Amino acid sequence: MGDLKAFVLDQVRTYHQETEAHRPFEPGVTEIWPSGAVLEAEDRVALVEAALDMRIAAGRSSRKFESAFARKMKRRKAHLTNSGSSANLLAVSALTSHLLEGRRLRPGDEVITVAAGFPTTVNPILQNGLIPVFVDVDLRTYNTTADRVAAAIGPKTRAIIIAHALGNPFEVTEIAQLAEENDLFFIEDNCDAVGSTYDGKLTGTFGDLATVSFYPAHHLTMGEGGCVLTANLALARIVESLRDWGRDCWCEPGENDKCLKRFTYQMGTLPMGYDHKYIFSHVGYNLKATDIQAALGLTQLDKLDTFVEARRRNWRRLREGLDGVPGLLLPEATPRSDPSWFGFAITVAPEAPFSRAAFVEFLESRKIGTRRLFAGNLTRHPAYTDQPHRIVGDLTNSDIITDQTFWIGVYPALTDEMLDYVVSSVKEFVTAASF
Repeated sequence: MGDLKAFVLDQVRTYHQETEAHRPFEPGVTEIWPSGAVLEAEDRVALVEAALDMRIAAGRSSRKFESAFARKMKRRKAHLTNSGSSANLLAVSALTSHLLEGRRLRPGDEVITVAAGFPTTVNPILQNGLIPVFVDVDLRTYNTTADRVAAAIGPKTRAIIIAHALGNPFEVTEIAQLAEENDLFFIEDNCDAVGSTYDGKLTGTFGDLATVSFYPAHHLTMGEGGCVLTANLALARIVESLRDWGRDCWCEPGENDKCLKRFTYQMGTLPMGYDHKYIFSHVGYNLKATDIQAALGLTQLDKLDTFVEARRRNWRRLREGLDGVPGLLLPEATPRSDPSWFGFAITVAPEAPFSRAAFVEFLESRKIGTRRLFAGNLTRHPAYTDQPHRIVGDLTNSDIITDQTFWIGVYPALTDEMLDYVVSSVKEFVTAASF
């Protein structure tokens, strides 16, 4: 049987090599995607091996990935989820747990976040009956600042959740300090920034909780998937309960009486000795991932450092190639940071003799993929116009981003030839539009 499995996996490697053969870049014909997964033969083999073993639920690969990823990210615990959005939901929901007693978040409490971002950073705030407090961001870094966050802290403020924009860290040391001084919970949405550092320290290690996404656009992929990271064991236990139906038991599915106390608990008004595997201490969900996803995550994790360096190299090539092009506001790294870039943002300056729409249309006609900076100003979307919220200061830059900003790709599969074509296309458009 082992020989047969080895034969099948060897054929999978051959299949990958034959179907993923290198195709030469053809300017204007080959798609230059803004993001995408980089999948190699061993990734395909890992998926097929997990399928051959019929590991269709969370199991040994999931536990192995959680342990390895926690070590890589310098956190004590990692809990794998079915998406980065679910990771955000778990992180915010964990802060409402009764186990936190007087510190728990309650309906009506305020949570500071930014207006210009992705919806599922904000949605869990509303889904838990909390009130988002929106602040603006800077152009060029696309992040908010500690000063803006400090100005937003009010008597009902209980937490902060902010994403590192396109892999560029916000002023996370300073904001973590604000959270500590004001007894606020702090969640880092690190979905776009795995491998980024601020003050020489990995993003995702400053907050009480951090979240990651493994969607194909992100630094590592499982197809779908996400993760909640923390150094706080009490919070980790709450996240696990919420992820796993809300049950109180920590034994893995399929494990029986690992704690040696399965039939000796008395909780709530249940009878003494009620099976701990079926005692529920939270109103939870089932947001687990599968071993097939985790098997892919493990092979991807081995390549993380290479991926991060490629993203940095590609971003630098675009930044140097486009430096000085008139009419464009180019991105800048936050001081004291070393971003693991997710994308390369471009804002069309108000005085430019061309529109963002015309610029994007030209690039797309050249097969250069573009994306908006996610939702732009979230408060302008129909989903949020009637939701309770508070705005501190103006959202001028968030509105500029809504109207004038887009981003292009830096992910590892992009070659120098592709990036140079992007640069030459941008220059060609701007030159033509200026006359």
